[in-house]
Amino acid sequence: MKINTITNWAYGLTVLLTALSGAAFIASINSSAEERMAVETHLILNELGEELAIGAELRTDEARLYVMRGDPDHLEAFERTDQAEMALEESARDGTRLGTTPEETAFLNRIIADIDALQEMERAAIKAYQAGNIDRARGLLFGGAHYQAHLKLIDDVVQFRRMVQSRTDRELDTAHQRSDWFEFVAQISLALTATVFLGVLYFVLRRRVAVPLARMAGIVKRLASQDYEVEVPLDRRRDEIGELNRAVHVFRENGLERERLDAERRRDIKIKDLILKLMHRVQACQSLDELGDVLARYAPQIFPDLSGTLYLRADGHETLHCVSRWQTSFDDPLEIICEACWALRRGRAHYSALESKEDVICNHLADPNVSTLCIPLAAQGETIGLLSFSGAETSTEVAREDRVYLELIAENVALAAVNLNLRTRLSQLVEHDPLTGLLNRRSLDVAFGDFVQNPPILPTACLMIDIDHFKRINDEFGHEAGDTVMQSFAGLLREVVGDSGACYRFGGEEFVVILPDHDVDAAHEIAEDIRTRTAKMAIAHRGQSLGKVTISIGLAVAASAGALDTLLSRADSALLQAKVTGRNITLHETLELAPS
Repeated sequence: MKINTITNWAYGLTVLLTALSGAAFIASINSSAEERMAVETHLILNELGEELAIGAELRTDEARLYVMRGDPDHLEAFERTDQAEMALEESARDGTRLGTTPEETAFLNRIIADIDALQEMERAAIKAYQAGNIDRARGLLFGGAHYQAHLKLIDDVVQFRRMVQSRTDRELDTAHQRSDWFEFVAQISLALTATVFLGVLYFVLRRRVAVPLARMAGIVKRLASQDYEVEVPLDRRRDEIGELNRAVHVFRENGLERERLDAERRRDIKIKDLILKLMHRVQACQSLDELGDVLARYAPQIFPDLSGTLYLRADGHETLHCVSRWQTSFDDPLEIICEACWALRRGRAHYSALESKEDVICNHLADPNVSTLCIPLAAQGETIGLLSFSGAETSTEVAREDRVYLELIAENVALAAVNLNLRTRLSQLVEHDPLTGLLNRRSLDVAFGDFVQNPPILPTACLMIDIDHFKRINDEFGHEAGDTVMQSFAGLLREVVGDSGACYRFGGEEFVVILPDHDVDAAHEIAEDIRTRTAKMAIAHRGQSLGKVTISIGLAVAASAGALDTLLSRADSALLQAKVTGRNITLHETLELAPS
């Protein structure tokens, strides 16, 4: 056979094999395009489900804020959010355009139904609030039905996303298998082409085809196993090898982007789950210290690269005290004044970053070189503290995309702190006398009721105290002067008794002191100290002296648990005897008169 014929046959065979190889690679590239389309559809549907859930949550938040604060701005924000949610629902209803299956379309309709159910409850709550039925409005928004409906919405969104993920995985597997098959065909064709070229055009095949394909085969295999860390050197040639190289390069970039998006999605889901757990736990806290401990436990899990400090303000003070901090140096101040923080001045979050020179720096920062986000804690129109987040290291910055979550955490911490302060105030009003600050009659009754379950240390003494001639003070100087006398005496009573016992305002001008682990002599000594120091008090009201104030004291002691039941009545009886005897005396229930 002539060399020319062999060359022509080799040329024809080479052309045929090259065409087959190119077709296989093009088919592989088309499979990659199908993968991208599947991923894009997955991202669109995932984003749609997430936006529906977030929109419903934002609408709920605005409805709750409106019934809590009554601010029309929140009602307007509610309506805007509702309009945006309706637009999303219209997009969701057109599921075929989005590439959904009938089963996914049915799930989208189920999610829309959940959102509509929440909307009905929220609008009913707003109508109830506008009608003046605030309790019903809050009950609808914060009650179990709304909570269960919200949980159902979240559960349906999660199931929908799982369904989309499952379908996407199947489509990606099919595309991967098709791509692998075409790759195999291409490799066989290229191998045959290499054999022909080795016999006819050895040097051309070696320099232009064999070496690049050998390198590309390893890259494609690693990419097929989803090893996107492999480097793909960009080949500028204009032949089929160059196109294949660029296609593989695009495939690698798409794979890296897909991994990045998946990592962001997993991080976002983890953050939301942790924030949800944090919200549930801060609402169940019983004290501000417990609130700080919960925040310090969860904040590093949510944002491990950020340190933080929680400052809270006591009633009527302009100084903020550190309640909790995490992943921060001990150089940070334990107390700051409100004017030192620009976030508290402006009433909104403030970002301090020295290197950017974009804004002013808060004066309370221990290290101004560390980027810090300060978020004021405000709820129900009251600024109660500050939550600051900084980079755990000097080079770490607070990411802008994380600030929404940080502000959400701050809002929930503020609500929990306000609720705890309100609970404390209510407890003070229930247990303490508003005029003197002493424990009230109700607290005394509760204490005697607790003696049945938890008896005090015996012997226990009881002092029943009455301010002598108190009516004369009211008649001569006025009731405000009488209030001044009782407040002054209450302060002296707290000072003398201290940690030895508990002081109560029994009613009117009568007071009770319970002294556990005090016998007659010890209790009598304290009673005499109270009586003598009261007689020496110089009390004035509006610049006018109220004269000498004296007291009468009845003393009773319970040496056994059975005597506790009559302890108060016996002390009261001793007080009556003291008043009959001549006042300004301490009288034991056995009628032993103390020198006056």
